[in-house]
Amino acid sequence: MLAVQVSVTGGPDVLVPSQVDDPEPGEGQLLVEVAAAGVNYIDTYQRDGTYPMQLPYVPGMEGVGRVRALGAGVSDFAVGDRVAWAEALGSYAQLTVVPAARAVAVPDAISDEVAVGALLQGMTAHFLVNDTYPVQPGDTVLVHAAAGGAGLLLTQLATAKGARVIGTVSTAEKEELARGAGAAEVIRYTEVDDLAAEVKKLNGGEGVAAVYDSVGRTTFDASLASLRMRGMLVLFGASSGPVPPLDPQVLNRGGSLFLTRPTLFHHIATREALVERAAAVYGEVVAGRLNVRIGRTYPLAEARTAHEDLQGRRTTGKVLLIP
Repeated sequence: MLAVQVSVTGGPDVLVPSQVDDPEPGEGQLLVEVAAAGVNYIDTYQRDGTYPMQLPYVPGMEGVGRVRALGAGVSDFAVGDRVAWAEALGSYAQLTVVPAARAVAVPDAISDEVAVGALLQGMTAHFLVNDTYPVQPGDTVLVHAAAGGAGLLLTQLATAKGARVIGTVSTAEKEELARGAGAAEVIRYTEVDDLAAEVKKLNGGEGVAAVYDSVGRTTFDASLASLRMRGMLVLFGASSGPVPPLDPQVLNRGGSLFLTRPTLFHHIATREALVERAAAVYGEVVAGRLNVRIGRTYPLAEARTAHEDLQGRRTTGKVLLIP
């Protein structure tokens, strides 16, 4: 089968399309024919060594497809079922093995592309606005990268909960997308000298209740400076690089601020939590309350280009690989 392999850590050029042996499902596993694989920033962190991996490996944590074979002991799924997953390494391939306990059924009303586009980033947005900083009606919150896959979903979910969203983007096209997702105000960060001052200007001189920051190094200081007293900075990514070490006294001086670095996988650690959160997200999609934008699709063999475009901020919405 065709798969993308990483044999050494590095830039997008280490993503090499290769012919490899078909995998076989073990006990408790599904062999799935991949219809679409999600491209996420976690893939780039693993590829460049930020998150150490055992080499060589096939990247890709997220995908959707139909079950081709069952491993021993699997009773919850049948051959031919359509399933999606958000934490099974090896999705950049025509076939992959997925633990049955980490797969979820896909509603018939949702396409393959939307099913994978809604899962990892949708569940991330869901726990961020419901669990990490539970958005309240009347809150003003700041969402960085508001036209990205997670940013668009975050903006929609926060707005639906009664929040006023200020989004940051880099271009006019991305501003239009962020506003379409419900952002009340949008800042093109490339056109302002003091991002925090602009945020407060748009919020009547006050800081915001929470900042959802997936960018990291280049936005971190401005994110802290944008918060109101006892506001919360939710750092859930590092697309611009990791944040340097922080003196906790900075949080005191900023107004008894809160800082957290959550991850999805701690919020879907059990089978029950995974199924419940996936069902909540898919339910919003089926009901028409959550729109999943598929920004760009690439053939599997063009994984390198997909990573280059994602990290070069040339994409909007969800990025997919199609085997």
